[in-house]
Amino acid sequence: MAKIIDGKQISMQVKMQVKEEVQQLTEQQISVCLAVVIVGNDPASRVYVNNKKKACDLVGIQSMEYALPEETTQQELLTLIEKLNQDKQINGILVQLPLPKGIDEKKVIETISPQKDVDAFHAVNVGKIMIGNYDFLPCTPAGCMDLIRSTGVEIQGKHCVVIGRSNIVGKPMSMLMLHENATVTICHSKTVNLKEVCQTADILIAAVGKANLVTADMVKQGAVVIDVGMNRLPNGKLCGDVDFQTVQEVAGYITPVPGGVGPMTIATLMKNTVTAAKVQNQ
Repeated sequence: MAKIIDGKQISMQVKMQVKEEVQQLTEQQISVCLAVVIVGNDPASRVYVNNKKKACDLVGIQSMEYALPEETTQQELLTLIEKLNQDKQINGILVQLPLPKGIDEKKVIETISPQKDVDAFHAVNVGKIMIGNYDFLPCTPAGCMDLIRSTGVEIQGKHCVVIGRSNIVGKPMSMLMLHENATVTICHSKTVNLKEVCQTADILIAAVGKANLVTADMVKQGAVVIDVGMNRLPNGKLCGDVDFQTVQEVAGYITPVPGGVGPMTIATLMKNTVTAAKVQNQ
C-alpha cells in the first residue's frame, strides 16, 4: 500500500518558510506585492484567485486584485499589464487563465515583464529553465519536485515518465527532472504503447486532464506517482488522472486529488513572488 504524499502539509511548510523571508524583507524596508488580474466571471478562476489571496494574507504578501469585466478588450488588458510592469510597488504579476474568447493568451503572457512573471510562462523564463539558469520555476512543476523530494527517493538515475506535454506542466516538468539527472520519457495522446512505457517508470507524473487514465496495471511496483490532473466526474466529485483506489495498492508513494499537487502550486507562487522582490531589490 502506497504512502500518501500530503500536499497540504508540505505546502504549509513552504508557506511558513516564505513567511519568514517576507518578514526579513520587511525588516529591510522591502514590501512584497502580487498583482492578480482576473477577466470575466469563470467560477473556477474565481476560486483560484480567492485561494491565492488567502495564501498571500497568510504569508504577509500584499495582494492587489484587478477584476475586469468579461467584455474587456485585449488592448485594455495589455494597457493594464504595461502599467503594472512600470509600477515599482508591484513585484509579481499573475493573469488568471483561461481568458475570455477574443483575447490572445500568448500575447498577454509576452507582455508581462519577465522579472515580474511569477508564473514563469514568459518565453524568456521558459528559455532560462531550458538551460538551467532561472529565477522562477512554473508553479505546478516546481511543486511536484518538492513533493517528490519529500519522499526521500533519489531522483538521479531514475526513469521518469511524464504523461502530458503542455507548456505549463509537461514540458517544464521534464526539464526539471533532467536537471536532477533523471532519464525522462514524455508521453502524450499520440504515444503508441503508453501502458508499456508507464510500466517502466520509477517516477510517474500524470498531467493530461483525463479522469482515471492511469490504472494499476500501468504502474511499476513501488513507483512514485504524482497526479497533476484535476477532473470533475458526472457525480460532481473531483478526481485526478490516476485511478487512486487501485494504483495506491501498487505504488510506493502517491499524491491524492484533491490535497496533493494543488496546494503546492499556490505555495510555489508565494515563493516566486518573494524571489521576484529579491531580484528587483538587488
